[in-house]
Amino acid sequence: MEATKRVLLVDDDVDILAQLGLLFEADGFEVKTAGSRAEGEDALLGFHPDLCVFDLMMEEMDAGFVLSNTAKKLYPEVPVILLTAVASATGMDFRPKSATARAWVKADTILDKPVRPEQLRAEVKKLLEV
Repeated sequence: MEATKRVLLVDDDVDILAQLGLLFEADGFEVKTAGSRAEGEDALLGFHPDLCVFDLMMEEMDAGFVLSNTAKKLYPEVPVILLTAVASATGMDFRPKSATARAWVKADTILDKPVRPEQLRAEVKKLLEV
């Protein structure tokens, strides 16, 4: 029997955490949530996820990038998805386009909020090869 996949969700919006938590639980994941970068860093130390989903902007503008780097240092094999509402609000695109940017941005994919459940599920399936 295959072990239950584990996902760490970090977002400062409790509604997003609840929605994503329900989505991942419905898909059979064990879910751990955190409401800030600091809580996410603590969670990473005691919870080895199979997947991480982080908000890009929380208490600091770069919180998601920093948390992604932390996650990849601890668990280089674990895919990281960053979610951001900034792109739709400002027109800024955070997807890395150069080799230098890709080396710094440790996220495996960046999705715009609001993310559609089917879009998120497709990305998860691709990243976890399930």
